[in-house]
Amino acid sequence: MKILTGKEFKELLASGNNLLSNSYKEIDALNVFPVPDGDTGTNMSLTFAAGVKDALAVKADHVGEIAKSLSRGLLMGARGNSGVILSQIFRGFYQSVEGKATISVLDFGAAFLRGSEVAYKAVMRPVEGTILTVIRESSYYAHNFVLNHEEATLLDYMEVLVFEATESLKRTPDLLPVLKEVGVVDSGGAGLLAILQGFQSALQGVPVEATEAREVEGKAAENLESEEFGSCPEFILKLNEYSQDNQVEEKLKRKLSQIGESLVVVQDEDIVKVHVHTLTPGEALNLGQRYGEFVKLKIENMSYQHEEIIANQKEEKPRQKYAIITVATGDGLTEMFKELRADVVISGGQTMNPATEDFVEAIKSVNADHVIILPNNSNIVLAAQQAQSIFEDVDVRVIPTKSIPQGLSACIMFNPEEEMDENIAEMTDATNRVVTGQVTYAIKDTTFDGLEIHAEDYMGIKEKEIVTSTPDKMLSTKTLIDSMMDGGDYEIMTLIAGEETTVEELEEVEEYIASKYDIEVESHFGGQAVYSWIIGLE
Repeated sequence: MKILTGKEFKELLASGNNLLSNSYKEIDALNVFPVPDGDTGTNMSLTFAAGVKDALAVKADHVGEIAKSLSRGLLMGARGNSGVILSQIFRGFYQSVEGKATISVLDFGAAFLRGSEVAYKAVMRPVEGTILTVIRESSYYAHNFVLNHEEATLLDYMEVLVFEATESLKRTPDLLPVLKEVGVVDSGGAGLLAILQGFQSALQGVPVEATEAREVEGKAAENLESEEFGSCPEFILKLNEYSQDNQVEEKLKRKLSQIGESLVVVQDEDIVKVHVHTLTPGEALNLGQRYGEFVKLKIENMSYQHEEIIANQKEEKPRQKYAIITVATGDGLTEMFKELRADVVISGGQTMNPATEDFVEAIKSVNADHVIILPNNSNIVLAAQQAQSIFEDVDVRVIPTKSIPQGLSACIMFNPEEEMDENIAEMTDATNRVVTGQVTYAIKDTTFDGLEIHAEDYMGIKEKEIVTSTPDKMLSTKTLIDSMMDGGDYEIMTLIAGEETTVEELEEVEEYIASKYDIEVESHFGGQAVYSWIIGLE
């Protein structure tokens, strides 16, 4: 076969989506830090599923039109850096095939080559040894192959593309030392390879089917009750060994009740069944995945009521000069940001990356001339920047804050009486003066920079450096504080306690700091998951 029709293109997309969805857990496990932020597979799977859903809904048998819907769906559903980069690969693909009802082998190769170029341009500081390397090297060699083999079929091209992507992925540890140290290949590259392998299987006549464990396709509900809205995620979790005796049922009820309605959570030994109506189904899935593996999953669209609510809010809310949109998880952190003039606090963080669409809806809802976005996590910056690029009639600026303390400091420096450029300069300068520390737990045994780390250790992380790892949470916390204070001249320390941290532990840390350092301490209960402590120094 040398010509690809729209119908066949859809078959490739469905097969690639299914293989990525079936493989997300293995891809999640390829994290370079031994902390529970291994969500690359989840982010890429949710991102690609969003795009493929839109692409399959196109009625026309036209590759260009299908690729257009795919690109738009990927952009709006993009989660995390890997999801944003994936969306840019297929944005370039669409640019290359725009207007073409069918495409040839050469067209197919040129489209992936263009996808590589667009993806590189989307990243401010491209890093080799990542998904970017895999798409660049594989698309280059495969395109050259078809240029030199006029008789090549689409399957011939795809076999070369998959082979070269596989070889490129194997080389990623040689390009990115942190991968070699931990003994893994790049997770983003692995996600891309899964999609390409799915394409290859479809061309071989054996398209990949979705497994029961990742049933992601759903149909819109036809008969909605008046109080229902958004989407209806329903899933069954098989709890991991760390969650089975950890009151998961109550935790899920408490957290899911903050983002949805019509909530049902039932636990039976190591199995939990969840049903919820929510505007943010991805967030519900991320919450569930923290505690175990999906045994069964479905998502149904329920109505367009949320869009109508947003439209009504826009009409009713008066236009304002400034608005601040920030990202955080935990009731305490949300309240802290709102007290510092944040108009919208999008729920999310390291293990729950908001999608581009979440930022787009937030920007629409604030109805402001100037919007400042604070992502507060390096893995969320690209999604925020993609949302920024969509708006032409609103002055949207992203200050690339990479931690909660940076976001809080930026908010403190905001002055509604100043012009936008002055505000951005002052807020950016404030973030550069912040030193961030975090205490979290490891999910597996490994070695990092010569430091032995064991599963369930508490790690103290200063910026990007793991400075300590012990089974004793308080010892790790105090060691981290000592490392952060070493050699610095700081005036204020902000202590933010997580959801598992007790009042007694907070008091113990405060007493420890007072006994050793002359510094003003501001303490808060942030209520954040994953991180027992978030610490900021200025």
